[in-house]
Amino acid sequence: MKKFIMLAALILGFTSQIQATEFVFTAIPDQDESALKKRFNKIAVYLEKELSVKTKYIPVKSYAAAVTAFRNNQVQLAWFGGLSGVRARQLVKGSKAIAQGFEDPFFETYFIAHKSSGLKPSLSFPKGMAGKTFTFGSKGSTSGRLMPEFHIRKAFGKTPDKVFKRVGFSGSHSRTVALVNSGAYEVGAVNFKVYKKELNAGKIDQKKVSIIWKTPGYPDYNWSIRGDTDKKFGKGFTNRVQKALIGMKDPVLLRSFPRKSFIKAVNKDFKPILDTAREIGLID
Repeated sequence: MKKFIMLAALILGFTSQIQATEFVFTAIPDQDESALKKRFNKIAVYLEKELSVKTKYIPVKSYAAAVTAFRNNQVQLAWFGGLSGVRARQLVKGSKAIAQGFEDPFFETYFIAHKSSGLKPSLSFPKGMAGKTFTFGSKGSTSGRLMPEFHIRKAFGKTPDKVFKRVGFSGSHSRTVALVNSGAYEVGAVNFKVYKKELNAGKIDQKKVSIIWKTPGYPDYNWSIRGDTDKKFGKGFTNRVQKALIGMKDPVLLRSFPRKSFIKAVNKDFKPILDTAREIGLID
């Protein structure tokens, strides 16, 4: 009996050790859940092969939940937007942005409008949107909330609720596109990558929806890793993860983001996001 108990204890200890060395990551839910699972489960398979460590993707319901999972060490790596990445790294000492998409240093937000709004494409900020109904994406989104709100405040000198007839938060870029496409909102702010993807998928009626303004470029999406990851997985593990991400060449995986490739990133790349968030009061 004593030998059995000792054996059971060894087995349990071994199992917990396996669980402890499982590498887990998440991503902000900027699109519908099924698309995210399809994309990131493939990334998990790729990383597991490259790192020789059991790797798992776990979905989250909101941008805030992605930050919380990172803070609580439920995940060691996350695909964040610019704002959520800044927030997460501030909460976990030593955390680093290690990679970003080739296009991410010059990201854009599209302001899109339903034809019922009467708004037309413009090179200057379209102040005619005042008094219309308007939807952001998630409250924690860089491209769907932070940057569009910054430009709205800059143009009108007012908060969005003082500019528009009604303000909403769709929760994701895909949902923003759908709401404007249906006419539920006259105007919306959306990640340009998701807009193009939805357009290519036939989910946007161009007779009803048009891009009325494009923001200047800004830094956005990034892969960020916790500062204590090497302690858990061994010296040099963070560098190995970075190398695996930057070395991702499979066109199918890259298309799913969609990105041309991944390049190196460092925390200071996202200082403009931190400064903007502080300016409009989203970060103290």
